[in-house]
Parts: sequence; C-alpha cells; structure tokens
Amino acid sequence: MKTRIQTLVFGAALASVLTASVIGCNKPVDSVGLPVPSTTVGTDIDDSVITSSVKSALLADADVKSFDFKVETRKGEVLLSGFVDNQSQVDRATTATRAVAGVKGIQNNVVLKGAPTTVGKKVDAGIITSKVKAALLGDPSIKSFDIAVVTRDDEVLLTGFVDNLTQVERAMAVARGIEGVRLVRNEMSIKK
Repeated sequence: MKTRIQTLVFGAALASVLTASVIGCNKPVDSVGLPVPSTTVGTDIDDSVITSSVKSALLADADVKSFDFKVETRKGEVLLSGFVDNQSQVDRATTATRAVAGVKGIQNNVVLKGAPTTVGKKVDAGIITSKVKAALLGDPSIKSFDIAVVTRDDEVLLTGFVDNLTQVERAMAVARGIEGVRLVRNEMSIKK
C-alpha cells in the first residue's frame, strides 16, 4: 500500500513538471512574437500542483473510482468532470478536492452514469474520444489542449477552459461532426 501511494505521488509530481513545460510552450503570441500572458508562470505551476494533488487525493480514496474523473485547474478553480456510478462518489470527490491546499473553488461537472456499459461500448467510446480529440487538435481556431474529452456510449462530454464563446461553439460543432456521436454535452468554462 505504501509503495502504491509513493508511486502515485511520484507520478503526480512528474505530471506537474510535464504539465508546466507544456503550458509554458502553449502561450499565445502578440504581433512582435512575444507571449501574451493570460496567467503567470507561477500561477500555471500552482495550478499544475493543485491538479496533481487533487488527482492524488482521488486516487487515494478507495470509494472513488478516480479513473472516471477529469481534473483541470485554472487560477485555483478546480473543474471536475467525467462519469461516475453514484452521487456518493461525486460528494466524496468534492470533499477530497476541497481538502487540497490552494483550491479556491470547485466547479463540479460530473455526470452520473446510466446503464452499465459493455466492453464493446467502452472500445467504441474510446474510438470516438480519439476521433474528437484529433479533430479538435486539427482545428486551428480551437485551443484543444485546454479541452478534455470524455465519452460514454455515444455521448461526448467536453470540459475545460477556453478563451471565448466562439471556441465553445466551434468545439461543440467539431464534436457533433464526428461519426458515432449522438449527443455532445458542453461543460467548458470561459477563462476569467
């Protein structure tokens, strides 16, 4: 048990460092080619640490199926999304998230699962998720690194932080255009 926790903490720390380096390389530039700051490097690093800490807290809770959660942080506000089996998992995830240092607020966009899925449906959902992610990456008008995609059966959930309503609408349109997508839920937030 102790080794698993140490592995999780190490993985969270590694994810924080990698996230910080990706965030640093994904900045918009002005006409001179200089980065336009939307947040400071310190804020981005703090957000990465908070995200990793929340993920670790969710993994440490045996009653929460943490692999069904997506966790994103922007300026201390944590966005939880994904699909869970019951309301008690949502409540426990919220409680675990509140206990993490640096969390200023929680936006809970977790959806309760419907009927159980089969292995075939999980594979189909994985394929749809991959297609949606690829389409978002291929669209230059969308900052898709800030959008998380979760699929359950033929329902796609888009979460994350975007710059404006135009990006929200474009991401929704791109996801709807993928074969096999029946419904697209928007849980994206506009950056403050």
